[in-house]
Amino acid sequence: MMSAPAGKSLPVVLVVEDEPLLRILAVEVVEEAGFTAIEASDADEAVALLELRTDIALVFTDINMPGSMDGLKLAHAVRNRWPPIKILVVSGKQPFQFSDLPSNSCFLSKPYQASALVEELRSIIASS
Repeated sequence: MMSAPAGKSLPVVLVVEDEPLLRILAVEVVEEAGFTAIEASDADEAVALLELRTDIALVFTDINMPGSMDGLKLAHAVRNRWPPIKILVVSGKQPFQFSDLPSNSCFLSKPYQASALVEELRSIIASS
C-alpha cells in the first residue's frame, strides 16, 4: 500500500457490499489504490460508521443489498446528512436511471476492472 506524505492522512473510503468476497476484493483494490478502506456489509452498518467517524471521504456502495435500505437509498441518505462525502455507486443487476442517483455522485457498472475502479476513485477524490 502507498504511504501518505508526512503529516497527511490517506483518504478514507467506506466500502458497502453485502457479498463478502466482493467486499474483500473491493477493499483490497481501494487499499492498493492508496486509500484507507473501512467496510460495511449493509447500509445500516454503513450509517453507524458514518455517525461514528468524521474522516470518511467517499462512500463506495453496491445498489442491490438487503436490509432497511438499498445502496441508492444509502447514497441519498449520505448526500442529505453528510453533503461533503463523495459517492460512488456500483451495480450489475438492478436497472436504474442515472437520474435516480443523488447529485454529485458517480456510477460504475459491475463487473468492473480493478483499474477502472482505481481510476474512478482517484478521479472522485481529486475532484474535492
